[in-house]
Amino acid sequence: MIKVYKFGGASVKDAEGVKNLIKVLNEVGSENRLIVVSAMGKTTNALEVVVKDYLETTRIPSSLEEVKAYHRNIMTELFPDVEAPVFFKTEALFTELENFLQHNKSTQYDFVYDQIVSYGELVSTTIVSEYLNYQNIDSTWLDARNFIKTDSTYRDAQVNWNKTQELIKENIDPNKLNVIQGFISSDPNNFTTTLGREGSDYSAAIMAYCLNAENVTIWKDVPGVLNADPRFFNNAELLNQISYEEAIELAFYGASVIHPKTLQPLQRKEIPLFVRSFINPSGEGTAVSKGKTIFPEIPCFIVKKDQVLISLSSLDFSFMVEENISEIFRLFHLYQMKVDLIQNSAISFRVCVDNKFNQLEKLIQHLKARFKVNYKTGVSLYTIRHFNTEAINSLEKDKNVLLKQLTQNTVQLVAEN
Repeated sequence: MIKVYKFGGASVKDAEGVKNLIKVLNEVGSENRLIVVSAMGKTTNALEVVVKDYLETTRIPSSLEEVKAYHRNIMTELFPDVEAPVFFKTEALFTELENFLQHNKSTQYDFVYDQIVSYGELVSTTIVSEYLNYQNIDSTWLDARNFIKTDSTYRDAQVNWNKTQELIKENIDPNKLNVIQGFISSDPNNFTTTLGREGSDYSAAIMAYCLNAENVTIWKDVPGVLNADPRFFNNAELLNQISYEEAIELAFYGASVIHPKTLQPLQRKEIPLFVRSFINPSGEGTAVSKGKTIFPEIPCFIVKKDQVLISLSSLDFSFMVEENISEIFRLFHLYQMKVDLIQNSAISFRVCVDNKFNQLEKLIQHLKARFKVNYKTGVSLYTIRHFNTEAINSLEKDKNVLLKQLTQNTVQLVAEN
C-alpha cells in the first residue's frame, strides 16, 4: 500500500532542507510513496507581495525577481551543472507566470491570487523531484491541478470528491515515488484554485483518501503534536496519541500543527496520521488514529491572534431572538467571517471572529443598519482543552480578559494583547 508524506515549506526552505528531505527518505523508505510538497520557505508570503504589487500597477512587478533569485540560489547549491534540466523547467514555469501577468484582464483579487501564488508549489516540487532524480532516486512529478478538482471559490475551493477520486485512481501509479504539490487544485474551467492557506496537509489527506493509503505522515520542525505552541507557551509537551475527534477539536480551535480540513477524509477511512520531525526522523512523533482520546491527558493550550470581538444589541432593546441571530450569521457568511466563539444574553450577542478575508469594515457597516455595534480588533482568543484550575489561572495571569466561556472539556478566553 502507498504511504503519503507531506513536507512543508520549513522543511525545504533552502538547499540543506532539500538534501535533508532525501536523508529522511533514505532513512524511512521511498518506495510506494506519494510526496506532497509545499512552497519553499516564505515563498507564499513573497508571492502575496507580487499579487499586491501587480494589482496596483498591472505590470510584472520587480518583487517577482526576488522570488526567482531565491529559487535560483537554492538550485545553484543543489545542481553544480548550470545546464541541468531543473533550470530550464523552473524558468519555463516563471515564464508561464509572466505570460499570465501580461495577458490577464481580471482585477478580482482572489482569482488573481490563486493564479500567481500557486507557482510557489509548482516550482518547489520541480526542484525536489529533479533533485531526487539527480540523486538516483526515480521520481515522477505530477501537477495537482490535473487531479484535485474543485468549484470556483478561489482561495478556499471546495473539492469535487467524485471527479477527484476518479482522476487520482485512474492516473496515479501507487507503485512509484510520486512528487506532487500541496495547496493547489483547479476548477471546471481549469483555472487554478487553492484549498485555503496551509492547505497542503489537506492535499495529503485528499490523496490518501483517494488512493486508500496505508497512512499519512506530516513532517514538521517540531517533534509531533505538542500540547501548546512553543512560540507562545513555555514547557510544551509532546502528545504521543490523540484520536481523530480530539485532533479535529484542536484544529477547530486553531491548533496550527494540523489543518482543520485534513482529518475528516482520513477519519472516514480510518487512515492513521503521523506527525513527525524531519530533524529527527527516528523519533516516535504523534499518532492520530481511532482509539484513546489523548495521551498523556494534559491541558492543551491554543491561541489565535489578531481576532475581532464584536458586541451587538438591538437598537430598540428588544430580545436577541432567532430572527436577529439568523440575520447576523447570514452576514457573517456573506463577508466570509469565521466564527470562533459565541456568547449571547437576552438583549446582547457577542462573538469573536477571524477577519482573514479583510472584510470587517463592510460587515460592520451592514450590521449597523440593524444593530448597535461595538467591536475591538487585535484581541487574542485563548483555548484550553482538558483544562484544570491551574491551567486557567496561568492563562489569566496579567491579562485583561474581555470574555470567558467554559464547557465540560474546554475553556475559552478573549483577552487584549
